[in-house]
Amino acid sequence: MAGLGIGLIGTGYMGKCHALAWNAVKTVFGDVERPRLVHLAEADQGLAESRASEFGFAKATADWRGLIADPEVDVVSVTTPNQFHAEMAIAALEAGKHVWCEKPMAPAYEEAERMLAAARAAGRVAFMGYNYIQNPVIRHIKTLIGEGAIGKVNHVRAEMDEDFMADPDVPFYWKSALSAGYGALDDFAVHPLSLLWSLFGHAEAVITDMVKPYADRPAKEGGRRTVENHDGANVLMRLQGGISAVLMANRAAWGRKGRIALQIYGSKGSILYDQERMNEFQLYRAGGSLTEAGFTTVLTAPAHEPYNRFIPAPGHGLGFNDLKIIECRELIRAIAGEPFSGITFEDGLRIEKTVHAMARAFHEKRWVEID
Repeated sequence: MAGLGIGLIGTGYMGKCHALAWNAVKTVFGDVERPRLVHLAEADQGLAESRASEFGFAKATADWRGLIADPEVDVVSVTTPNQFHAEMAIAALEAGKHVWCEKPMAPAYEEAERMLAAARAAGRVAFMGYNYIQNPVIRHIKTLIGEGAIGKVNHVRAEMDEDFMADPDVPFYWKSALSAGYGALDDFAVHPLSLLWSLFGHAEAVITDMVKPYADRPAKEGGRRTVENHDGANVLMRLQGGISAVLMANRAAWGRKGRIALQIYGSKGSILYDQERMNEFQLYRAGGSLTEAGFTTVLTAPAHEPYNRFIPAPGHGLGFNDLKIIECRELIRAIAGEPFSGITFEDGLRIEKTVHAMARAFHEKRWVEID
């Protein structure tokens, strides 16, 4: 049987990441048909043709609706800026396509609801791009927690920090516009939220503070433009099972490049993880010798599946794009009706609901319960 026909809308950072995944998934996993890279869309025809040649797509267009109408396309990867996700994903679902949409679902909660409704009506797989949960380290941490390796978890701290907005002279662009959403919360903190969802379930209540390090930024047309959303956020949370949690996110943290740090504390031990060192984690088990008490560093190895699909030797390490290849394989599993690990629009909407509850908690200065 021929492989899935792929359409890609957007060819920036995440668009290239999707293209790499579609190109590599057969080579890495071997147990799927090789996807057919059918159609690529960009805002400009010349750019579309250039990217199609680079990424390996057969056709190129400046009309994303034409891509969606293409009968050879079975799956549409949506990797455009946040404000375009809803329109494109809904159009693809209504055309009978499966969808792989980058996070977040949409800046407005009502748009995210419409995306889920379209997925339900279409009966197609609608998958979110939360590839950090696919890390073999995170999968193994989940196994350890499930096995009770650190006892009953009672407190979790999650942090996400990068410095791409740390310089006050970074020009104003779409990520600082209100149309893109709240800022650090939905553009950014949804990643640690996806990890918390994967490990512990959803949040039940939140209270939030948000910060805006710089009031304005240089405008392309000259002068300065007011920053319309917040680059930092601090959230107290109550997770399922009564677990207390803290979430901190900062897009203006000098020196931090890709940090998603977890500190997980239980009745019998602790687990520490940092995405900047994504091929290792630290495990502390209580009850050992006091003269040798300390954290054990565990490096990823073939025993941490599906690391073994990439590398046959321990300690060599995977990268960000490898996680997207794993996510691509999970999407193909979902389309085939097989058991899979991933965030569908159903769970994606719950993450969106949590983000909007956090924003409401900030504006109303109170705890907000999440149904």
